[in-house]
Amino acid sequence: MNILAITACPAGVAHTYMAKRALEKAAKEKGYKIKVETQGSMGIENELKEKEINKGKGN
Repeated sequence: MNILAITACPAGVAHTYMAKRALEKAAKEKGYKIKVETQGSMGIENELKEKEINKGKGN
């Protein structure tokens, strides 16, 4: 299974990246692939590409 996710926080300091790490850890434990875009005070990092989003099934 492939998962796309976005984490965001208005302050964008710690919680954005804590959520990213937790999602990545949970996906790894299940054997899933995941890409997490972060949106915070540093801007957008690891931005999801339109092609990746369009390949999604929305389940």
